[in-house]
Amino acid sequence: MHKIFVFGTLKEGFPNFETNKGIRYRGDFETKERFPLYLVGQRFSPWLILQAGEGHHVRGQVFDVPDDVLVEMDTLERITAPDGYRKVRMSVICLETGDEIPVLTYGKPPEMLEGAQVMQELAGEYGLEHAALYRSR
Repeated sequence: MHKIFVFGTLKEGFPNFETNKGIRYRGDFETKERFPLYLVGQRFSPWLILQAGEGHHVRGQVFDVPDDVLVEMDTLERITAPDGYRKVRMSVICLETGDEIPVLTYGKPPEMLEGAQVMQELAGEYGLEHAALYRSR
């Protein structure tokens, strides 16, 4: 099993949740470090930029997922594509207990922002109002 932190369309109740067949940890979490979070392009995709110390603590959910589900998530996030997300390790903090948990998550290197159409900068949380703008592939 893998602990994965989701902050955008893979969250429970969000557009790509059907791909996330994991078991959710109780509570809400946020990244230990601050990261920029944007809505990008005509699809309004949420991008967590892997630039620690910038932006805000990003809020999300943590799931335990088996290998096959992680492969499905990797496919959705296009981790092998040049413009896809990168799967990285980081720490998140449980907002209810203060516990720190090591997780995997998906982010984009800062250089991918060059030339990207940033539609909106988010203050650390991707909400249902942002998901309403999202367009799947």
